[in-house]
Amino acid sequence: MSQKKKEPQQPAEEKMEQEAPGCENPLEPESDPVEEKLKQAEEQVLALNDKLLRTLAEYDNFRKRSVKEKEAIYPEAAAEAVAKFLPVLDSMERAAGFACADEEYKKGVDMIIHSFYEALTAAGVEEIPAKAGEPFDPALHNAVMHIEDENLEAGVIAQVFQKGYRLGDRVIRHTMVQVAN
Repeated sequence: MSQKKKEPQQPAEEKMEQEAPGCENPLEPESDPVEEKLKQAEEQVLALNDKLLRTLAEYDNFRKRSVKEKEAIYPEAAAEAVAKFLPVLDSMERAAGFACADEEYKKGVDMIIHSFYEALTAAGVEEIPAKAGEPFDPALHNAVMHIEDENLEAGVIAQVFQKGYRLGDRVIRHTMVQVAN
């Protein structure tokens, strides 16, 4: 028997590589260019789908914000327009309060005031109720004077100087009042 030197045992993978140089290892997956392109295409589809969903969400938010802004514009514009006409109504009411010898003229002024109030009502504008003796509300009334009067309680309206108006919950013009202390 001849004695041969024993070579150290190599793992099976290394043996295969040594035995068949140039052959690929069957345990490693082959890198197929078609599969790589497919994988890249799938990743691209996922990225584009994500981008599309984000864009749709942004558009939906934009649309909702635009509708909300549009709804807020009308009451604001209507309130501004009405506020510009209120001094005319005040002047007409003062004119109606003066004594006039011509009854037809006075009747015409009253008709104009009545028409003005009808137009305000049609637009949703209402007068803020305020009478002497009612409690003062700073949200609706503007106290321009204070008076000491023992006949009135503290914090009540003593006199109304100018009517106030509101459109829904929005105050167009506060009622100018004198308040008792």
